[in-house]
Formats: sequence, structure tokens, C-alpha cells
Amino acid sequence: MSEASDPFKRDLLAVLPNLRAFAVSLCGNADRADDLVQDAILKAWGAQDRFEIGTNIKAWIFTILRNEFYSQARKKGREVQDSDGVFTEKLAVHPGQYGSLDLQDFSKALNQLPEDQREALLLVGASGFAYEEVAAICECRVGTIKSRVSRARARLQEILQIDGEADFGPDKTSAATTLRSFAS
Repeated sequence: MSEASDPFKRDLLAVLPNLRAFAVSLCGNADRADDLVQDAILKAWGAQDRFEIGTNIKAWIFTILRNEFYSQARKKGREVQDSDGVFTEKLAVHPGQYGSLDLQDFSKALNQLPEDQREALLLVGASGFAYEEVAAICECRVGTIKSRVSRARARLQEILQIDGEADFGPDKTSAATTLRSFAS
């Protein structure tokens, strides 16, 4: 099939200059833009069976390119460049049993709360409901729910003997041991 008789290919080629200009404006770098255009064209080519001839191919391919740009940006945001291994050498993982023990302690402390406070705290904190929604569920005022949650949090801190951020995570002795073992 010649280029002239394949409308998808013809229309795709006609859009390339504008597509590249858009990619350069997104990336700010011609090389990255060329790679982005290539990725978008490959995706479009692979999905051409989903494109309806006669519809706006320019809008379709620009959307593919834009989505690919943001997908790559999200992926890049999660990656850490560590070609010389500096970050990897500093990585340390604390033993897993601490988290399990902390969870057991928390569960015991949670069970010591009065039922109305525990219910409010679980609905707001664990289930993610807004105070207004919890008030409707519990058939009481919003202020009552806020008070129950506040008292529950304060009581949990008291039971678990939490005074500040330093009380979260591994204790100082095990943290120092873990760092020493990975530093050597």
C-alpha cells in the first residue's frame, strides 16, 4: 500500500512538524523532544485500529504525546540517579519486627479506648471519612466527633508514651546499630 493510499500514515506524517514543536515546548530540549515524538508515534501506530479515520488525528496524537510526557515525568520523579552507588551505600533497612511490635502495641492501646472514641478515631483516621460524615453515621454533632477524636488521640499518645516525633520509628540503640552495620 502506498503512502498516498494509507490515510492514517499520510495524516500522521502531516502532523509531525507540529507534534515536534509541541514536544520541544514541553521538554525544553530538542533531543528529549525527538525521543518523546518517537514514543508517541509508536504508541499511535500501535493503536491505529482504535483511531477513526475522518476524526481529528492532530488532537488524538497530541493527546498521546502529552500523556506520554506526563507519564515519563512521573516515572522520572520516582527514579534516583545513582550511577556511582553513593545513595545505595547509605541505604539501611531497619529490622521488620519493630513494625510488627509497634502495630501490636498500637492495637492494644486502641482497644483500651472507650468505644465511642475508638469508633470516631477509626472512622476519621483509618476510613478517611470527614468529620461531618462521621457525625451523620454516629448521629451526633460534628463538635462531638471532633472532641472524641481529639481525646482518643491524646489518650493513645499517653498509653503509648509518645511525646514527639523522636518516639516514632526504631529506638536510638537499634537505629545506631543498623547504621553502623551498613556503614562498614
